[in-house]
Amino acid sequence: MQRACANDPGMGQNTNTLLIAVDGGGSGCRAVVATSAGRVLGEGSAGPANATTDLDQAISNARLALQAALASAGLGEEALKRSVGHLGLAGALSPEVTARIAAGSGLFNVTVSDDLETAVAGALGAGDGVLVSVGTGSVLAARMGGTLVRIGGWGLQVSDQASGAWLGRNLLERVLLCHDGLEEHSALTRAVLEETGGTAMDIVRYAATAQPVDYARLAPRVAASAQDAHGSALLQEGADYLCRALDALDPEGRAPVCLVGGLGPVYADWLPLAVQARLVPAAGTALDGALRMARNAAERGA
Repeated sequence: MQRACANDPGMGQNTNTLLIAVDGGGSGCRAVVATSAGRVLGEGSAGPANATTDLDQAISNARLALQAALASAGLGEEALKRSVGHLGLAGALSPEVTARIAAGSGLFNVTVSDDLETAVAGALGAGDGVLVSVGTGSVLAARMGGTLVRIGGWGLQVSDQASGAWLGRNLLERVLLCHDGLEEHSALTRAVLEETGGTAMDIVRYAATAQPVDYARLAPRVAASAQDAHGSALLQEGADYLCRALDALDPEGRAPVCLVGGLGPVYADWLPLAVQARLVPAAGTALDGALRMARNAAERGA
């Protein structure tokens, strides 16, 4: 996690301090403004905020969500001078990237991390366990004794197995395999081929400019096709990956597991019974985690 303070007005820690939290990923971002005690005053949202996919877009949308939250609270941007914020954005993985996000946030006192840290803080609270987050992208993390270890989350081009974008991209691959006669069409692949224009070139043109969020729009089709040969094969392949990652993070298989994200509940039934028995509800969301981290920063005197 990176910390940045620019033009610090020396507000100190007091009850007038506002907390600002932003959670951003490939499908969108959300922001809240809260009192120092954590009471939410306003909320806002904006478009995708994945720093790996498009850093400038991520910064812009995080700022738009923040501005919407301020407006919802009846506050102007002057409130940023007495705020402590935490931004957790997908892909915020290097000092250079987090510094750019901090500089573009408009906040005087801000910490920045990737969305995995905020998701862990929200889901696990202060306890140990394993977080499995499956949405547009995917990432797993184990926190044991205060140490955080991650697997995945490196972007669709080389990672994000089991994610919504991965399901959508692999569904289109299967559609083309069926088109080429290497696989048998199912109701799902036939319908997707027709809906994308009916030809292989229509899919090629779509894929030429598709972003992870575009592929992820096909994920609900897969999730709703668990009885379809191709739909079930994709879901099983995604679940197998999650199990391998869980084994790597927790070889003894004893830690509680939080399964979160838009596709988290979808995969629950595809996991072995031994893993299902370890599933526990998340204590909160990634946005709750960002708010917790903003509060921690304020208590440290940010």
